[in-house]
Amino acid sequence: MTSGKKTKAARSSVAAARSSVVAKKPKPWGTILAVVAVLALAGTVFGYAFSQISEQNAKEEALAEWTPSEENKDPSDKIAGVVKVDYEASKHVDATQRVAYDQSPPFGGPHDNVWADCTGTVYDKAVRSENMVHPLEHGAVWITYNPDQVSGEALDKLKARADGQPFTMLSPYPGLDKPISLQSWGHQLKLDSADDERIDQFIQSLRRNQYTYPEVGASCESPTFDVANPPAFVAEAPGPDAVPMSGGTDAATQESGTPSASDAPAASSTPGS
Repeated sequence: MTSGKKTKAARSSVAAARSSVVAKKPKPWGTILAVVAVLALAGTVFGYAFSQISEQNAKEEALAEWTPSEENKDPSDKIAGVVKVDYEASKHVDATQRVAYDQSPPFGGPHDNVWADCTGTVYDKAVRSENMVHPLEHGAVWITYNPDQVSGEALDKLKARADGQPFTMLSPYPGLDKPISLQSWGHQLKLDSADDERIDQFIQSLRRNQYTYPEVGASCESPTFDVANPPAFVAEAPGPDAVPMSGGTDAATQESGTPSASDAPAASSTPGS
């Protein structure tokens, strides 16, 4: 009998000891903090994604009225400051010729048979105008800036609108009379600030707007155009031998017998203007 009481007491003592150990075992604060951190990070990621989606939706909604349609063929008509000029299309010059353009930067008229690459291309150097006008005929938007007035954050904002964006190109334009100028075929808008909301409105209205450019369906890829070393821009005014705005060779009946530039790019130009 005594032995049984001792055994029972021993068991009770062991249970008490175990209970004491369990009671004194510390909480896994490290694990708890890690879980909390993961949840907080997930919340931050989802919150950021949601804000980005909301921002994108708001931007698209704001630009909706600038989207071309059968009922609204040229939304740029509602953008203050846009200059419009009607130009005859498909008039070409060769790589040694300059055109006496009526606008600076030009946004229509005779142009080189070889078009500058406009597949979201950012040119660090000023490029010959005759090559840069040609992509406008294909539906591209050409963003230019005065390198003496635009740099740093402002230039980064312009690059973000062009880099990798289809049918868009950006280049410096020395001597530009405004900090920034946007061109599409027959359209131009000059601005003072890279924060001007009209930049996005112009691009939305006119980039590949089938109602406003001549060669619908033409490519912006120009495999033979040397993007790294393009034909150089010439600041001096063209001389008396320059091709007038009414001149140029019809693309379909070029003396060389080559196909229209809307069909395939020709050999790369040499520096001209």
